[in-house]
Amino acid sequence: MFAELALSTVLVVATSIFHGLGLLVIGRSLRALDRGKRDAELSPLSVTGAAYICAVVLGLLALSGLEIWFYAFVYLAIGAASPLADAVYFSTITYAAIGFSDSSLAAPWHLVGAIEGINGVLLLGWSVAFLVSELQRLRHR
Repeated sequence: MFAELALSTVLVVATSIFHGLGLLVIGRSLRALDRGKRDAELSPLSVTGAAYICAVVLGLLALSGLEIWFYAFVYLAIGAASPLADAVYFSTITYAAIGFSDSSLAAPWHLVGAIEGINGVLLLGWSVAFLVSELQRLRHR
């Protein structure tokens, strides 16, 4: 159990740092894009505003995807899941807290999977908060 908790702690810290840095990059990139734009151009109902929000959503999906793949590669490395397709599938349904599991981890690593679910919910919530703040920012420009 202590090995699971230690590994889970490392994974949570690593993905949290990665997520924070990813949001920082997305946010700064967007700020660079919207310099010099008129308010009407960045309205959420304008073509430019819609493209802007799509860029945010795609960036957030890419960030979550990288975190899912990170967990999947760890599962492969520790022998908790195999082959890669099963590791990615398990990581995806766990990260998103879907809970549908016709694929599972090796018994000694079940706790890591459970903690990935908690971590995924928090990181996805953080992403939603970021998206909402971007929508609010565009709306109140």
